[in-house]
Formats: sequence, structure tokens, C-alpha cells
Amino acid sequence: MRWSEIPGDAKAYILYHTLISPGLIVWILFPLYLMETGYSVLEVGAFFTAVNILAIPLTYLFGRLFNRWDLKKGLITIDVLDGIAYVLYGLAKGAVAPVLLFAGRTVEKLSTMLYPLYRAYEQIIYPEGKYEEIFAWHLRLPEISRVLTFPIMGYILGYVYPGPESYRWAFVIFGLFSAFTVAYIWRFLPSIGRAERVTPEGFTFRAGEFKVFLAFEAILTLAWMLAPDMVLTNYIVFVLHKTIFEVTLVIVVSSLASIIGTYASERVPKEKGFRAISLSMFFNAFYALVMALAPPLWLVLVVCLIGDLGSSLGFPFYRSWMFRLIPKEKASEFHAAISSYRRVLGMFTPLVAGALAGVHATLPYAASLVFFVLAGSMFAVLSRKERNFWSPAPP
Repeated sequence: MRWSEIPGDAKAYILYHTLISPGLIVWILFPLYLMETGYSVLEVGAFFTAVNILAIPLTYLFGRLFNRWDLKKGLITIDVLDGIAYVLYGLAKGAVAPVLLFAGRTVEKLSTMLYPLYRAYEQIIYPEGKYEEIFAWHLRLPEISRVLTFPIMGYILGYVYPGPESYRWAFVIFGLFSAFTVAYIWRFLPSIGRAERVTPEGFTFRAGEFKVFLAFEAILTLAWMLAPDMVLTNYIVFVLHKTIFEVTLVIVVSSLASIIGTYASERVPKEKGFRAISLSMFFNAFYALVMALAPPLWLVLVVCLIGDLGSSLGFPFYRSWMFRLIPKEKASEFHAAISSYRRVLGMFTPLVAGALAGVHATLPYAASLVFFVLAGSMFAVLSRKERNFWSPAPP
């Protein structure tokens, strides 16, 4: 699908994600900031776990409420909360630093409770039947944004103005940038109320297939959460003795791989979707295997390229499969329930990942390897059944 063929509202939404993509560097800077100000990787994992527990019941509650409320207002709330959280991070200095850090993380966690609204919004605003093609662009443009901005920010924060003080300024800048993104949402994104959420005629909820989906979600959640970004950051900065710049180089390589993968995914027939997802899992398994062996930086770059090439190959098909199983009028509730399900599964994974990394910096990747292999094997078995899960169930 060409960019010109995408509906205007969907374009505006993709461009919104392109605008906020550079701010995702905060997700790397925050754990690094904690570790550089005296927290161990185990303590960082414990810190994230403590806040995660607060989020589980509220995520589902918010999703259920937004079955009736305008999803656009939810997106605005996300950016407002993120902006407040980042400013609190930036102000965390001196004796009050622990209080402000925990307050900021709590506010940011309130924001993440609303993240399922992104998927609900996408399910409704993207044209049904074109999910795979749209998601190629949905992934591609934000990755291009990161490729263009992350090296610059990484070099500035790694070599020109390194250290926690510069990180605090970065937090404040990205916090204030949220005012612009809120204005963009208000001006350019359409409202999505109850009237816009009409499930197509002939849709039948497939309980059995949804249970299969939940089983895969459990495996993928554990695969990714047992080796979070803080593990990679800890390894590159404190084991390989590099800087945030080298961390951003890894992300740039991953983004380039993702961009290439989006073009590859467009050449995969829809009926081969499970095979593409299975292949992506084995790509990630190879990435986890090599990372578990504590590779040098150049090899980290290579395997990150391979892993993210696989991830982007399977992503449009996995997301499309998810959307085809969920009724639109309850999209926010379903996506919130799935998110809460992930949070329950990952409640203690930051603590486990921190503990494993405390034993050996790359040991969390060995745990991830097991689940990636399991996920790839399960998708491979399912793909051999050649189920046509892309078409709606008969009424």
C-alpha cells in the first residue's frame, strides 16, 4: 500500500506516533539515570516491580470505562500524564529525589494503564481488511524518526553533555514537548465515541481461537519482559563500558532493521501470516541466544538487526490477528483486559530480570530464549494446519 492510499485520519494518527517516537529515549534514560545515581540493576528491577503492582486492576477499569468515552480524550490524557512524569524525573535532585522519582514513575504508570487505548483507536481508525498494509506504515515512519533523532541525542548525552544532570534536562524538555503533542491530538485526530465503534455484520466471537491467542500472549510477554531494555542498557554501559550513545546506536540499527522488515512483510501473503510470525520468533530466539553469550558491541549490533528484522516481519500479522478476534464496540475493554493479563504475567519479571542480571549481565536473555523458541514452535505447528484465520467467521 502506498502512503497516498492511506485514509487521512489514519495518516494523521501515524504521524502522531512519528512525532512522539524521539521521546521514547526516556525509556532508556530513566533506568540508566537510576543506575548512574547509585541504584543497582536489581534495585531498578525491584523499583519497577513495585510500581507495576499498582497498575493491574486499574488498567482494566479504565478500558471498560472507555467503551463509552471518547478514545481521543484518552490519548490526550496519556500525553498529559507522560509530560508530568518526565518533568518530575527532571526535578528529582537532592534529598527529595527518591520521592519525586517514585511519584514520576507512578504518574507514568497511570499513563501506561491507558496504553490499550492506542490499540483500540487503531482497530477502529484503520480500515478493516487493510490492517497488515497499514501496520507496515505504522511501524515504518516512527522507526525512521528514531533513526534520524536517536544518534544525535545519544551523542549529545553520551559525549558532549554526559551524566545525570543532562539526563534531567532531557526529561524536562520531553515533558514540556507533551504540550505540543496534546495540541496535535486535539487538532488533527478524530474523536472515537460509541457511534464510531460498530462491529461489522457477520462477526462472531471465536472463544476457542481467542484462548489460543491468550496462550501466545503469555509466552511472548514472558519472552520480552524477562530481558527488558534496562538489561541491554546495563550490559552496554556497565559491562562493555560504553555510553548512552552506543545504546542509541543499537536502537538505530534495530530501527533500520524494522524499516526493512516492514517492506518484507508487505510481500508475505496474508494466508502465510502464522509462518511469518513463527519465523520472527526464531529470529528473536537467535538474538536472545547470542546476547546470552555476552557478545562484543559489534556483534550486539548485528544480532539486534537480525532480531528486529524478524519482529517487524511478524508484527503486522500478529496485530491483525488480534484485531480480527475483538468486537469493535468493546475494543477498549478487550485491549485493556489483554494489557492487564500481560501485567499479571509480568508483575515480577523486572525483579527477576534484575536478579538474573545481578548474577550475570546477559543471563536474562537465556530465559527469553526458552520462550522465543516455544512461541516459534507453536506458531510453526499452527501454520501447518493452514487455518484461514484472516477472514471473518461465518455468521
